[in-house]
Amino acid sequence: MTSTTEDTAVLSAVLDRWKAAVDAHQPERVAAQFTEDAVFQGLHPYSVGRQGVAAYYDSQPLGMKAAYRVLETRRPADGVVLGYLAVEFSFTDRPPLDVKLSVLVTRTGEDWHIAHYQVSRLD
Repeated sequence: MTSTTEDTAVLSAVLDRWKAAVDAHQPERVAAQFTEDAVFQGLHPYSVGRQGVAAYYDSQPLGMKAAYRVLETRRPADGVVLGYLAVEFSFTDRPPLDVKLSVLVTRTGEDWHIAHYQVSRLD
């Protein structure tokens, strides 16, 4: 694995906020973890921007929780971290869903936000 401690910490800071908002079913708070022009690809057609992210997470069932593990990171440029993760979404009424997630986080001012989010379901 080529992840660095610093890059993993950057991803974890953003994804911990994302996870807390997903777990609390707070779509607007989830969307706030993304850039204004983020490209978002969940398991439905893609969207661009925070409104699409909020709508996607608003449509998710109550009680859905996310658990993630960082598998790889890369730093393609200053202020940019690419992450590849394993994510398990658990539900109250059905088996969990395991996916792979690629995210690109960018520095925006003093903080980091998700600029690109791509889920892959590998059966």
